[in-house]
Amino acid sequence: MLPEDAAIKRLAATVGLPVAAYLCNVALSYRFNRILDDSAVADLVRLNGDLGRLDNLLKLWLTNDPRTAHYGPPLIRAVLSKIEITMDEMQEIMQTVVIPKAKR
Repeated sequence: MLPEDAAIKRLAATVGLPVAAYLCNVALSYRFNRILDDSAVADLVRLNGDLGRLDNLLKLWLTNDPRTAHYGPPLIRAVLSKIEITMDEMQEIMQTVVIPKAKR
C-alpha cells in the first residue's frame, strides 16, 4: 500500500465515508464535517493525565515508598474514589466523542 492510499483511507475515516465517496466529494469540492468532537477528545486527554497522576500516587503507597509513609488509609480511599469518579467521567465522554450523523 502506498503512503497516499493510507492517507486517503485515514481522511475518509475521519469524516465517516467510504474511500470512493470521499474521493468523489473531494473531486466536487465538497466541504466535510468531522465525525469527532474535538473538545470531547481534549477532555479525554486531560482525564487520562489525571488518572495517570492518581495511579502514580497509588503505586507509591502500595510499594511502601518512604515519601508516602505519613499517608493513611483514608487518603488512599479518597484516591481510589477519585480514580473511580474520573473513570466514570471518561466513560460518559467516550460515549459522546463520535458525533451522531443527525448532528453532522
